[in-house]
Amino acid sequence: MSVAAVPCPGAFRRCSSLAAMRFTYAESMTDPSFYMPLAQAAEGAGFHAMTIADSVAYPFESDATYPYTPDGSREFLDGKEMIEAFVLASALFAVTTTLHLNFFVLKLPIRPPALVAKQAGSLAALFDNRLGLGVGTSPWPEDYDLMGVPFAKRGKRMDECIEIIRGLTTGEYFEFHGEFYDIEKTKMTPAPSQPIPILIGGHADVALRRAARNDGWMHGGGSAEELDDLLAKLWAYREAEGRTGDFQVHVISMDAYTPDGIRRLEDKGVTDVMVGFRLPYIVGPDTQPLQDKIRSLEKYADKVISKL
Repeated sequence: MSVAAVPCPGAFRRCSSLAAMRFTYAESMTDPSFYMPLAQAAEGAGFHAMTIADSVAYPFESDATYPYTPDGSREFLDGKEMIEAFVLASALFAVTTTLHLNFFVLKLPIRPPALVAKQAGSLAALFDNRLGLGVGTSPWPEDYDLMGVPFAKRGKRMDECIEIIRGLTTGEYFEFHGEFYDIEKTKMTPAPSQPIPILIGGHADVALRRAARNDGWMHGGGSAEELDDLLAKLWAYREAEGRTGDFQVHVISMDAYTPDGIRRLEDKGVTDVMVGFRLPYIVGPDTQPLQDKIRSLEKYADKVISKL
């Protein structure tokens, strides 16, 4: 499907109450002691949000490939120090006041959904609704084995997880009876004062359809042409679902590094850009000093954010 196959989405494009592009700082797989000062620096520079990556463990052997490297290699993950996502979010929320944190993305089907609801609801309630719950499946069957969850039907399992998280974070009694989970009438408090946005990661059609039914989509990178095709599909799925409310579109794009490029992305319906300043898919530790990272994000804020 090309962009021309779907007319300018109108009500489905920029279908958000947001007035302007929002900026998200993306950094992961670095020295764990860097995250708190980087979050504070990003907040001070005018970024709206920061991403939090998720990885549970690294299997010694796997036949699976990584979906976002050109050759599918996964070796860059070996030995990377990945702080558990909710633990890291708690630490970063505690040292910031306005910065939002978006999981990019949480491996949802390997986790108990009621526990995720409690964790996410607690963070959102405690920290002024600053959490974006980006979720996806895991490409590694070994993650499911490690967590004692079947790899089969992971997509359907994830759909049930999403429904449970939505229900249990309302602060009202909720019950659920599905194929994988059975929950009698239950209430969780505290509840956030606003619904937690559930953002779906992935490029497959099934992921785009799932995103269209939820609160937003998270792009994993690629060429401008690939992004245009993915957006065209996304708007078509939104239209098919009859969805016209607020909808977030988080993308990785070279257009995000100039003011003119930001305007082009806005015209395509993008609401949030995720920007980083180094290639994360490298084997071995990140050797970039903390001050260089801070200078890079501050330079970007001066050259792009301040010009819009």
